[in-house]
Amino acid sequence: MKLCVPFLVLLTSLGWAQQPAADAEDKALNDALAEAGNSQVDFARALENHLAKYPHSPKKPEIERALVKTAIELKDDKRIVLYGERVLDREPGDPQILDRVVRALLASDDRDSSERALKYATRYEEQLTSLRQQPPPAHFTKGDWVLEVNRGSARAIVLEARATGNLGKHEEALALAQKSYEEFPAAEGAREIAKWLIKLGRESEAIPHLADAFSIVDSRNTDAARTQDRIRMGEIYKKLHGSEKGLGDLILESYDRTTALLAEQRLQARASDPNAQVASLMDFTLDGVNGDQLRLASFKGKTLIFDFWATWCGPCRMQHSLYEQVKQRFEGNPGVTFLSINTDEDREPVPQFLRENHWSNAVYFENGLARMLKITSIPTTIIVDKHGEIASRMNGFTPERFVDLLTERIHQTLKD
Repeated sequence: MKLCVPFLVLLTSLGWAQQPAADAEDKALNDALAEAGNSQVDFARALENHLAKYPHSPKKPEIERALVKTAIELKDDKRIVLYGERVLDREPGDPQILDRVVRALLASDDRDSSERALKYATRYEEQLTSLRQQPPPAHFTKGDWVLEVNRGSARAIVLEARATGNLGKHEEALALAQKSYEEFPAAEGAREIAKWLIKLGRESEAIPHLADAFSIVDSRNTDAARTQDRIRMGEIYKKLHGSEKGLGDLILESYDRTTALLAEQRLQARASDPNAQVASLMDFTLDGVNGDQLRLASFKGKTLIFDFWATWCGPCRMQHSLYEQVKQRFEGNPGVTFLSINTDEDREPVPQFLRENHWSNAVYFENGLARMLKITSIPTTIIVDKHGEIASRMNGFTPERFVDLLTERIHQTLKD
């Protein structure tokens, strides 16, 4: 039976995935979840019924977190607020939960909901600020991570603006909306600036910002939202000028302006990133565990074997000694190079892992290379030929055949 993601996450977090129910409560929940099948609605009801029956369950925090995740997938604002606030009262909460709880609260503009939303939106911004001080997680280049954090921070600040404006502080809301747009020029920020300018009676100033919201293309700027921007912009423009004559020129100016702003944002974010806008894997630069940097371009003309692994990956440990056997077979061949690429989200434990397991510290972090190569599972072996093209890909491994199979593929690449 295919299980929905929250169910799998819940079972894994509670350690139930591969062990029999330990007591009556565990059995009751296992039975209820099994009956829910693939239905997310039934999954949520099963968890709620369980909490009603076992209100003091020691697993209550994990169950409520699973309920929040399920509610987010269901776009169920009522449950998002109900269980999201319970989770956030116990823990800082991750950015996704904070974002969705705030948006669900702001679906109502009453004072109480807005005050609660402002509290969580402020926490949301603080979390994004702290992320700036952290190295990028696996699968992100430095530049892409800066852009991701900037986008998230802009979303958090725009929600602060909305909650603040709902509390009657329109000038302060406008300032926050402008700060959001400066953080990252997104359609939501432009739309929020226009909203509070209109509230303040400054309709003529709002028109260019509505044009910006209409012009910006991003995954969160839906056709429905852009249509509303166009209608509102047209209404205000005709009210002030008698017709829409000249509005098209204003929209074209907005398109040019926002395009330039987004390009500048990307340029600044990637200014210190050696992997910015690389077109080929051979143009990548990898950070070494020892702090050195490795330019793959220095290996042009050679056959490269990339071993993508992680400290938590059991098969990767099993495969390591087999890799060493293959390396020995090509030890005298200067045209073949083996590169050990770590994919851990948290890099800090890697040096200690290498020492404890007596592995060579000639290891490099993937720095976004895994995303470029579409690595979806580990261990994965990639063989790149002397032209810098992928010649072979091995997902996982068969222990009894790995050494001979990898050897054969390297020899074939050398012949080609």
